[in-house]
Amino acid sequence: MIGLRLERPWLIADLAAPMRCLSWAPYGAGYRMADQVIWREVRNADLVPGFDAEGWFAEEMARFPGAVGMMTSRDIATYAMARAESGEGAGRVRAQCVATVGLTNGEAVGRRRVFGTKDFGTINVLVATDAALSETAQLEALSIAVQARTAAVIEAGHDVPTGRVTGTGTDCLVLACLPGEGRYAGLHTPVGEAIGAAVKSAVAAGARDWQAWYAGKLAEAAAKRAR
Repeated sequence: MIGLRLERPWLIADLAAPMRCLSWAPYGAGYRMADQVIWREVRNADLVPGFDAEGWFAEEMARFPGAVGMMTSRDIATYAMARAESGEGAGRVRAQCVATVGLTNGEAVGRRRVFGTKDFGTINVLVATDAALSETAQLEALSIAVQARTAAVIEAGHDVPTGRVTGTGTDCLVLACLPGEGRYAGLHTPVGEAIGAAVKSAVAAGARDWQAWYAGKLAEAAAKRAR
């Protein structure tokens, strides 16, 4: 369902066919028929106070007309991908997820922190399923993807002064499916199971990668202070 191309500073996800995407992405938010979902890697130093990030990003995305676009300061080469299936016979459902994970601006839900201009990081997720869903079911499916993202982050065990991190202040999720009559996509359904498993696996892998990177940064900083 998803083919990936890494063309820095872009990570380009080609969908197998035009699909209805639902997201709160900075470009192409809401319901949109699209055959591409795009990551744009940026540097923390680019996101200075007063910078019109949305206007700039809209100009950048002009080269991908009709796509959905997300931004991240995480190295886009660190993306994680996972697949999952559920159901039997003609009712078998497949899901595929691509995620980039950074927890630098992690938050414990309900207790926000104040961040400086260098505290950027995000979780960007694309999950696609071959299930044909109504708009209502797609909304429910997106809630399952968010739940799976959150479960993976909690299990990663990254703590901040306000508590256990449950996400970041700039997370974005895109759920792509074929338009159809499927009415339900909750935890009791094959599509809910497949989406949840794919997202949780990809985000967990991305979180482990970020934690290893972050531990290295902390060790490097400690070594410099000791000199």
